[in-house]
Amino acid sequence: MVEKVISASYFGINGFLVEVEVDLSHGLPGYTLVGLPETAVKESKERVLSAIKNSGFQLPVKKIVINLAPADIKKEGAGFDLPIALGILASAGLIESYILKNKAFLGELSLDGKLRKVKGVLPVALLLKEKGIDNLFVPEENAKEAALVDGLNVYPVKTLNHTIEILKNEKSLEPFKVDKVSIFKVLSTYKEDFKDVKGQVHAKRALEIAAAGGHNVLMIGPPGSGKTMLARRVPSILPPLSLEEALEVTKIHSVSGTLPPDKPLLATRPFRSPHHTISSAGMIGGGQIPKPGEVSLAHHGVLFLDELPEFKRDVLEVLRQPLEDGFVSISRAKTSLSYPSRFMLIAAMNPCPCGYLTDRRRECRCTANEIRRYTRKISGPLLDRIDIHIEVPALSPEELKDKEEGEPSERIKERVIKAREIQLERYKNEKGIYSNSHLDSGLIKKYIEIDGECENLILKAMETLGLSARAYSRILKLSRTIADLECSKHIKPHHVAEAINYRTLDREYWLSYI
Repeated sequence: MVEKVISASYFGINGFLVEVEVDLSHGLPGYTLVGLPETAVKESKERVLSAIKNSGFQLPVKKIVINLAPADIKKEGAGFDLPIALGILASAGLIESYILKNKAFLGELSLDGKLRKVKGVLPVALLLKEKGIDNLFVPEENAKEAALVDGLNVYPVKTLNHTIEILKNEKSLEPFKVDKVSIFKVLSTYKEDFKDVKGQVHAKRALEIAAAGGHNVLMIGPPGSGKTMLARRVPSILPPLSLEEALEVTKIHSVSGTLPPDKPLLATRPFRSPHHTISSAGMIGGGQIPKPGEVSLAHHGVLFLDELPEFKRDVLEVLRQPLEDGFVSISRAKTSLSYPSRFMLIAAMNPCPCGYLTDRRRECRCTANEIRRYTRKISGPLLDRIDIHIEVPALSPEELKDKEEGEPSERIKERVIKAREIQLERYKNEKGIYSNSHLDSGLIKKYIEIDGECENLILKAMETLGLSARAYSRILKLSRTIADLECSKHIKPHHVAEAINYRTLDREYWLSYI
């Protein structure tokens, strides 16, 4: 007799239903698993049969055939162990078939029948709710994550035997519940705060503008000047995640297996800081069945690239599409999919190979050609997508000794939120435009107007400072954000003047230090 058990898996960051069909028949004893299983699924045979035996069940000596439908989608992960085991037991007549109806099962089995956590539970739970399947059985460690979905009855289980006991006494057991709002509130605090940063008033102001307009930033300064410290505190001044955004971020980390065990919901904006030896597949995602890369793990948050010129050129070039489009498309021979990747890029670099060109207390031994070669490792197209370039100088001993705290992140965040609200209202009729950084050339003409005085100021700056043509639109967008921070309807000359100061790499700034 064929038994059918409902399970699910994920493709990209979305779930899809999988029907586990089990047939025990007469013939040569054997175990056949079909339905495009990958290696971890194929290896379920030994785990499942050992778990059944060590849970006290004696299977009849028969031919076992298992199909994972639909058969044309690749199945991965160990989450099918539990539904396969229950299907075999039901087909063998060792448990009643009716207790498996209108229920979904997910979980990896150990050899002694215990259940281990699996990846991708949140997208699976959201799918089951959408499909009208009310009950989900998952390992205990996954229960909080699954219970984030309202209206879904989640039952945490410890072992195969424990699962069967719950199934037989379902009416007497209350489903697992979590207070999603309370969890969101508790987990939405940041450890880092801008009040801990000494000095660097100019850099903090630039990062506030970047946060207010969603602009990408490049910080240039000697080692130890505080570039990493500043970058780590940027999420604390960004507008708080909405619950919907938090669920979207959690889905990405759930399928990638990077969800912290103590955090069923990611309520703070992600901060990702990959090492400069990362591959292009690690940056944008990849694999036979593509997995999210760093650009997707930083979705709705910050991607920090320290020592920017040390990254491989091909790794930096793959950033261009996600920076432009807010998503990344990955194509393979057998499949292609897209992951969201709308993030704020913050990069840091030394001003020269030795790092001490701009440090007045240390001597730089780099030649002009070495410095030029070093700064030009970053391509023009990538610089086109970075609106703000700022110098972060080394702190003086007096600044380091200063015991006075800086402005706290909470106060900066209030100004950022106000500026973002102005932008949301301004672009409410434009699809996919949420901040000034998203404007293309057509929308800049439509939404950013400047008077003759501001226009002359930009043209004069381009002529005297040697700014490139690409700097023009960047200056306009930055001026608009600075005006928004002041709640000014019109862009004024001092807004433009400040924006011009944030285009360091548009001129060969290092010449002034030689």
